[in-house]
Formats: sequence, C-alpha cells, structure tokens
Amino acid sequence: MVNYKLDKSYKLCSKRVIDDLFVSGTSVKAYPFIAIIKPTGLSTTRSFNIVFSAPKRTFKKAHQRNRIKRICKEAVRLNKSILENYLTENGIQLAVFLVYSAKEELDHQQLNKKTIKLFNEITQTLHAKK
Repeated sequence: MVNYKLDKSYKLCSKRVIDDLFVSGTSVKAYPFIAIIKPTGLSTTRSFNIVFSAPKRTFKKAHQRNRIKRICKEAVRLNKSILENYLTENGIQLAVFLVYSAKEELDHQQLNKKTIKLFNEITQTLHAKK
C-alpha cells in the first residue's frame, strides 16, 4: 500500500538547512522545475524534506503563487514514492528546494509527468555521486 500523504513532517523549515542548500547544494533541472538538493542528516524520520517556491517576478499576485505551490505539492504527493523508495533503499535523507520556473501554469497531467521526470533525474544524480 502506497502512502499518498504529504503532511507537515515533509516540510523543510530550518533556515540553516535552506541556506546550506543554496551554498553547497546540487541543482537538478527538469522543466518546469529547478530542484536544489543536498543529502543531509535531517531531524525527522522522513527520507526527504521539501520546500516549494514560485517566483514573485513571474507570478505577481499572491493567489497565483499560492496556486502554483498548491498544484506542485499535489504532483509531489502523488509521485513521491519514486524518490522515497530510492532514498530508503540507500539510507539517504535529502533536503529539497523546489522552484517552479515556467512562465504559465501547466495542467495536472503535464505536471505529474514532469514531476516523475524530475524525481528520476534526482535519483540518477544521487546514484552518480556514489
């Protein structure tokens, strides 16, 4: 049974970890996402913690940015098992900063495909670093 919850325990809140991500993290690009990742020792039992971001420059109104973040969370929630299975098999905890970089909102089916592609790119990147 696959757990489709993306509850509060997946949220990355630590300012120190987020700052460290931007200083020494690895960037993985899969349009419309840019993910900045770094294997870390997180304080939770989850295999990854994630932050979602939509740029203010592209989406001027707060309700647009909130909607983008909401649909990104939904896509991650539905497809997180790809990343979670790889991380638990290899005993890795990952911090992820996810930036939505498209100029317009994509529909749910496209976003799901792109999320799967992003998670596969992340697993390949982590596998290459071993």
